[in-house]
Amino acid sequence: MASFQVADASEYLAITGWGIDDVKLAKKAWVFVGQQCKKFSISPVNYEFEVHAMSAEKLPFILPAVFTIGPKITAAGGEESDRKDLQAQLLLYSKLIAPLHSSRSHVQELVKGIIEGETRVLAAELTMEEIFKGTKTFKEKVFNRVQLELNQFGLIIYNANVKQLVDVPGHEYFSYLGQKTQQDAANQAKVDVAEARMKGEVGAKEREGLTRQNAAKVDAETKVLSVRQQGQGLKEEAKVKAEVQVFENERAAEIAAAKAELAMKKAGWDKWRLSARTPCARPRSSRPSSSARQPCTTIHRFKNQMHNSIAGRTEGGGGKAV
Repeated sequence: MASFQVADASEYLAITGWGIDDVKLAKKAWVFVGQQCKKFSISPVNYEFEVHAMSAEKLPFILPAVFTIGPKITAAGGEESDRKDLQAQLLLYSKLIAPLHSSRSHVQELVKGIIEGETRVLAAELTMEEIFKGTKTFKEKVFNRVQLELNQFGLIIYNANVKQLVDVPGHEYFSYLGQKTQQDAANQAKVDVAEARMKGEVGAKEREGLTRQNAAKVDAETKVLSVRQQGQGLKEEAKVKAEVQVFENERAAEIAAAKAELAMKKAGWDKWRLSARTPCARPRSSRPSSSARQPCTTIHRFKNQMHNSIAGRTEGGGGKAV
């Protein structure tokens, strides 16, 4: 008789027997007489263990790790080759690992053996210093090598968490190295703090010095500007004073010239009045000579000229002589 078998969401059907050359994988199928159907889970499983390894200096250490491992259930791409590769991986898992799921310890021992072997080979090539400082790189190399070995069983690493490296009792290398690293970090932190404090103090002094320099520069420029303005003011004042002095000198010269001219005219008039008031004396006993009559003749001529001049102005003005 035939029966219709359906697998759960996290299961596959592995069918063998009549009409099937190798193994047929399906989520649901008819199972006929002469065929055998087994269900196997494709859920990933966590494996936790401590890997014992030894460095290049023959120093032992422990690598605590937790691996989540399971069959590959998704294709890398949408190509036909990717789907064939996925089918091949599931076939390997169904043949080699799925029958052992009833005995989980057997699968765990298999996975642990692969991880320990690859970890020991890789650790033997590195020193403890390289392992400690390059822990992340070391873990990545371990994962890559382990994955290459798991591919032949149709398994992939979904997740891997490697804890801090641990010393083997009696070999406290990582403990001392960690203390050394912490002490170096503390010392470096002290140096950094001291340098930061020094930079802060130096920077504050530099800022204070720059402030004073700028203030002194501004004060000097202000004084120079003030002196320049004062000098410009004094220059303008001296220029105005010089112009005023020149004007005053010119005015004084004009006044002096006018006074001199007035004095000369006044002297001339005084001389004329004095000459006009002096009588022309003639001696009675004898006839004056020609040299004695000369001044008297001159005075008479001047009087006649004045009389004629006054008479002419009086006639021209229509008035009478007084």
